Formats: sequence, structure tokens, C-alpha cells
Amino acid sequence: MVNQSQKIGGQPSKNPSAAKPFERRSFIKMGALSALFAGGLGAALEPLRHFENDADLEAFVQQQYERLTPEKMDAILRRIEKEMKEQYGVEASVSDPKPLPGVQYAYALNIGRCIGCRRCVHACVGENNSSRNPEIQYIRVLEMPNGTLDVEKSDHYYQPETVPAEGKYYMPVQCHQCDNPPCVKACPVRATWKEQDGVVVVDYNWCIGCRYCEAACPYWARRFNFTKPSIPKEEINTEMAYLGNRIRPKGTMEKCTFCLGRVRKGLNPKCMEACPTGARQFGNMLDSDSTIRHILREKRVYIFKEEAGTLPRFYYWFDK
Repeated sequence: MVNQSQKIGGQPSKNPSAAKPFERRSFIKMGALSALFAGGLGAALEPLRHFENDADLEAFVQQQYERLTPEKMDAILRRIEKEMKEQYGVEASVSDPKPLPGVQYAYALNIGRCIGCRRCVHACVGENNSSRNPEIQYIRVLEMPNGTLDVEKSDHYYQPETVPAEGKYYMPVQCHQCDNPPCVKACPVRATWKEQDGVVVVDYNWCIGCRYCEAACPYWARRFNFTKPSIPKEEINTEMAYLGNRIRPKGTMEKCTFCLGRVRKGLNPKCMEACPTGARQFGNMLDSDSTIRHILREKRVYIFKEEAGTLPRFYYWFDK
């Protein structure tokens, strides 16, 4: 559990410029004032001429997530559904599921059982409406030589005819939903934060695409949309969550959210369902009878890059 200051901006920095994060609206205001002084009113209003329709303008000026009333959020969800219809030709249902009370999520992966088949990767792409061209993947599976934990010796682009390859083992890496997330501290406009159930989220309509969070993450877990996501209509998952798997706009960051649109309904993440070997386990750490609690209590778990001090909620373990 984290306090409010951690949720919206992290611990204060010794750097005076980082001590008080900018509001996104302040960025917009600063840009408009600069243009006004430099080129007059016409230049200041120039960005507004490029919006393709009223819905885009509404998205640009909407308030920060925490300030949205239920009525305003409902209007935003309907607006996004309209955008999905206009841009992708699908009847989407967009919701904003909230964290469940008394739940703290964690993930554990049995490295001894992972065979490197990448079914988790492809299931994740489909569930989360990730771009297919170029394809954006939240999970990177590292092929490692037996006998080492040095990821510098890993191969992310392995392509053997069959897996597992002889003399190799596999280590999938994705967002670790850290309790001390450096990505949240790096965001200058508070577009990313940690939710009460432990999931680190991004408000895609508040993100300015500066990519500071991407640089701060020690797990290479954040992705940037350089282009408008390209997804065949028949492959779009029409059950969407505002802070989860809705199709992200060009120029914004995205990442794994433990499939929050599913887990907040009592389902498991899609990557866990797709795993053919049972290497992936997920659950509520506060439930003393849960599998995840048993693993953390009984197994010898390994924390990737523990020295970074990020306090991740993603653990690796081995069968004894």
C-alpha cells in the first residue's frame, strides 16, 4: 500500500526542478504563452487547427484522471467508444473498472517450467489491442545459457525450430508493477501512477509522450506508439478498459497492467491463461490461501534487479 504522494508523484526529489511535477495543463499553457509572445495570437492558436474533429479536441482539454467526476468519466468513455467506431469500425464497450478492496496483486514465474514458446507474448498482444504493424509486445522472453543469471548473455531474438533449445532456459520480462516505481517519479505531468491494488497505470489521454518513464524503467517495460496502432478489425478486443487495453493514441506510452480489465472482474491475466506449462501464477497476496501467497512463503524466489530498489511485484522462482 502506498500513500497519496507516492500514488500521484512519488517521493520528493533533491532536484529543485523535479520537486513539483508540472501539470499537463501547465505544459499546454506554457506552450501557448510562448507562442503568443513569439508570434502573436495566430501562432498561439495554431495547434488547435490540426484537430481532426471535436472528439480529438475534447480529449486534448479533458481533466486529469483523479479530478474527473463520474459524469465526466462516463462522457469520456462514450466519446472513446465513438472514436473506436469511427476509426476502427468496431462497437467497443469501454469501462473504467476500479481496484477491488482488500486486494494486492502479485505475479510469480517458475523459470524451471518456462519453455520459451512465446504463447504468453502473443496472447498479451491480442488481449491488449497492441499494434500489429509495427507489433508492440509488452513481454520480452530472454533465452539464457544454462548456469547464468547474467541477462547480458541473453538473446531476445532467438528463433530455434523447436523449444526449449538444448542448454538454454527462458526468462520472460514485463512490467514488474513496482512498489517504488521510478517511471512514476519520472513523469513530469502525473500521467502515470500506482493504483491501490498495486497496478501501475497510464492515462493515455494525459500522457505527453516525453518518454521519460521509458528511460527510467530498469526492466525495459514501457512502449511508445510512434504511429497510430494498426490492428485488423476482426482481431480487435472490443471489451476495453480506460486505463488498460483500449487502443492507445499515437504519441503515448503504454505497458502491461496485469490485464486490469480482466483481473478486476476476478479473471486471470491472459498471459497466464495462455501458458501451456503452468509456469505463470498470479493472485492476491493478501489471501493467505492463494497460490501466489504459498509461492512467496514456501519457494525460493528471485527478484530481478533487486539492487535497483524498485520493490517489484513480479517474482521468479525455481522448483526445488
